[in-house]
Amino acid sequence: MTFSALRNAREQLIGYLILLIISIIGLGAFVYPFFLSVIQPDDTNNVRATDAPLIFGLVMPLLLLLIVADLSSRRMNAKIVAALGILTAINAVLRFPSGIGDSPTFFFLPILLGYAYGARFGFLHGALSLFVSALITVGIGPWLPFQMLAMGWLGMGGGLLRLLRLPPDSKRELGALTVYGYVAGMLFGALMNMYFWPFQTGNSGLSWQPGLTLEQTLQRYWTFYVLSQSLPWDALRGGSTAALILMLGRPVLRELRRFYARFFWLAVPEALSQGQQQA
Repeated sequence: MTFSALRNAREQLIGYLILLIISIIGLGAFVYPFFLSVIQPDDTNNVRATDAPLIFGLVMPLLLLLIVADLSSRRMNAKIVAALGILTAINAVLRFPSGIGDSPTFFFLPILLGYAYGARFGFLHGALSLFVSALITVGIGPWLPFQMLAMGWLGMGGGLLRLLRLPPDSKRELGALTVYGYVAGMLFGALMNMYFWPFQTGNSGLSWQPGLTLEQTLQRYWTFYVLSQSLPWDALRGGSTAALILMLGRPVLRELRRFYARFFWLAVPEALSQGQQQA
């Protein structure tokens, strides 16, 4: 193995480690309230307003480092970075037709990009498009870093579907992406409830309290999830995401693969070979 290949392998490993660190930080941010021994009543905004700048200050530099690592390992080049910026802006604008369950057009593109270009690209696109859309819509608040993480994981999950090695442009591929789109749309909302639910007080059957077992916590969360109307909103989001993938998945994936095969001069075997098959 040449020195250049060893260096690229090292940079690839660094990229995976950065993504792992971001995910660990995000997971900790979501679940740490469940390890508190005391929950102060009605302190959701105060607590998360303290958390959010710290989480945002950790995640944003790591996202930039992830881009640098991918450039160093040649998983990305200048054209792919430019495409990331353009596609991020496009997806941010797609959030404007918002309604119940958020925008019906906002969630399908990170999934397809993650599937076409890999989990790291999907994570970057999901997190950054949420950030840019928040700037455009003035939707900045303590919830922002949590939304960025959830959206990044949604895109990353699309990349993990590549492990199934489904035949390109096949019904199986489109079916898997459609099912994942529905599940991911549901999970996004279910995860974002964790931003505030542990700090809610009131009805003991709906709220979380320190000392509950995992089973009791899940039972109470499910009751809250159903009675708070989160379930139909998330089902609407998941259904619209799945419908868009079903309608637009094949042509969008063809164009994404064609772009990758044409402008990415270092072969990343699976994505490039799939793109060449579609060219």
